[in-house]
Amino acid sequence: MAENVKIVVTNRRARHEYELLDKVEAGIELQGTEVKSLRAGKVNLAEAFCAVDSDGLQLYNCHIAPYQHGGHANHNPTRSRRLLLHKNEIEKFKKGTEQKGLTIVPLRIYFRDGWAKVEIALARGKKLHDKRRDIAERETKRRLDRLTDL
Repeated sequence: MAENVKIVVTNRRARHEYELLDKVEAGIELQGTEVKSLRAGKVNLAEAFCAVDSDGLQLYNCHIAPYQHGGHANHNPTRSRRLLLHKNEIEKFKKGTEQKGLTIVPLRIYFRDGWAKVEIALARGKKLHDKRRDIAERETKRRLDRLTDL
């Protein structure tokens, strides 16, 4: 990652629930008070998802809290927000979601050189046994690290 990156929020649940296949950085179209709330860290990605529609790629259910000093100019906290990608990248995600079981999940929101960015990934939902295997691998790695530290 570049040196001028400030991570605002990370979707930790996405890495647990999904097998991530293809990651892309996208710009996000925001209103003025949304940027101020984002800079203050008042955002929740837990239930957020992305979908392709006629306007391109949209981010849904991302809750950006109203800005405390916004007054009448405040935004709707859960409105859909357009993601800024090239046409060929949008087509790649559209084809991916048409396959069975693939979805587009936002992984994190951050500022790169002053611009708000979203890292999104094409993902496949994990089954319960896949999650158990990942947890077992993590635990064995921790045990090995502890043994090598001694």
